[in-house]
Amino acid sequence: MTTRRVARLIGPVVTVALAATALGVPAHADDRDAPPAVHPRAETPVLHDDEAGGNADADDPAIWRNPAAPGRSLVVATAKEGGLRVYDLDARPVQSIAAPPPAAEDDAPGRFNNVDLVHGLRLTTGRSDLAVTSDRGHDRLRFYRIDRDRTGGPLTDVTDPSAPAVFSRDQAEINDQRTAYGLATWTDRATGRSYAMVSRRERTSIALLELLPAPGGKVTYRKLRTLDLPSTFRMPDGGSWSPCGEPGELPQVEGMVVDPANGTLYAGQEDVGIWRLRADLTGTPKLMDTVREYGVPGVYDEETEECVLGADPGFGGTKLTADVEGLTLVTEPGGDGYLLASSQGDDTFVAYDRERADDNEYEGGFRVAAAGPALDGSEECDGAAALNAPLGARYPNGLLVVQDGHDSPGDGDRPATNFKFVDLGDVLETVED
Repeated sequence: MTTRRVARLIGPVVTVALAATALGVPAHADDRDAPPAVHPRAETPVLHDDEAGGNADADDPAIWRNPAAPGRSLVVATAKEGGLRVYDLDARPVQSIAAPPPAAEDDAPGRFNNVDLVHGLRLTTGRSDLAVTSDRGHDRLRFYRIDRDRTGGPLTDVTDPSAPAVFSRDQAEINDQRTAYGLATWTDRATGRSYAMVSRRERTSIALLELLPAPGGKVTYRKLRTLDLPSTFRMPDGGSWSPCGEPGELPQVEGMVVDPANGTLYAGQEDVGIWRLRADLTGTPKLMDTVREYGVPGVYDEETEECVLGADPGFGGTKLTADVEGLTLVTEPGGDGYLLASSQGDDTFVAYDRERADDNEYEGGFRVAAAGPALDGSEECDGAAALNAPLGARYPNGLLVVQDGHDSPGDGDRPATNFKFVDLGDVLETVED
């Protein structure tokens, strides 16, 4: 991205609507054999999404590297209505931060959906590393300064109280919960400006926000533009298709990640596939791969609250099974590396070449399987985060953290989720074999 193009980000807010045309998605050879397994080395304590568990539901992680002492790095993770959790590299809890209460008694409570990091953001009190989270309950971003050895915990809330809603016009719209959902951050190397890309729940919209310092060491943002991905797609046989869902819901985006080397945003539209587009939300996005269910007709059954799918016309991809969830980058020198995607529907992860020159070709897959009776694998994974850098003696080859949607052995019928820590070296060795 050139400096001139980035400078245009400060212009007026615009909305870009995309025509749903034939997308020319490359075909891959089908391979339904189970991919090779890697095994976690640790897991965080279980969270329970019920009243007794504080409605805590593990969702999305981010890995903060402590440059002064890499072995004392942290994992910051969302727990939805349970707020934020911070863990050390042994997966032990370091800090728990509650989500904000409802604005009023009958309003939606805070609900932290996704989290990402910003390094060295210039505040009025100096440069700071920040954890940024999407608060779906209040339709806002929340910011937490990271101070590893601060008394009381490493995270401190530095959100400007006047930070605006991302998508909603008033509290009534916020309560409808078509609000801030997926999240990815990006700092442009040419200008030093930092941004957040935020998707909207039950809609196809992605908003571009510039992160800004506010008085007193706080952080706020302003919306620069939005882009709407398609909700209806033209099929090779000339027909049109929309993913099946509840009436009024459009195919939303959640998992997103930006390649810092070239400003490319990868966005997972859950029931559709993975889009590749510019992080400044200009130009025309490309659908680089689709889920197997792409093009399969479906009818929503009001009684069962499920979609009844028809015959598969064979238009979909062969590597991803809906939903497409957590996206994360494994960066290597010279632009090498991988885009990893959670293929939630079959409990696997798919690796694509990071290089756009190779059209992000498929490189392989893996699953996170149980390491033993007391340490299970990952099922129905939502969020994932990878960091290809030494993290002390525990993870000298880097770390992959993945959400587990069904922790076992569990506790009766209580919903149980947590996060698994995997040696990234094991993942790379598996993908590269």
